[in-house]
Amino acid sequence: MVKHIVTFQLTGSAEQRLDVARRFKDALLALPGKIDVLQSIEVGINQNPTEDWDVVLTAIVPTMADVATYAGHPAHVAAAGLLAGHKAARACVDYEF
Repeated sequence: MVKHIVTFQLTGSAEQRLDVARRFKDALLALPGKIDVLQSIEVGINQNPTEDWDVVLTAIVPTMADVATYAGHPAHVAAAGLLAGHKAARACVDYEF
């Protein structure tokens, strides 16, 4: 199994970032029914105003190759597109467990 953890820093006011984060979260939470290799996904919106990162997601897929399958799936690409023009930074860690 592989854990795919990604954090995002967004641009805009706190209200704008929260709106984008909520729409992104909703789109991501709909993915398990659309992407066969996606076993689970958890999405969190940061509630600590002293931190710089806005959203974190943890997805679980069977293999490292499935990370690419997940990332390239049209439903995931559409969800990621919600961040267009709003993403300041992204960090990712993928590891087998």
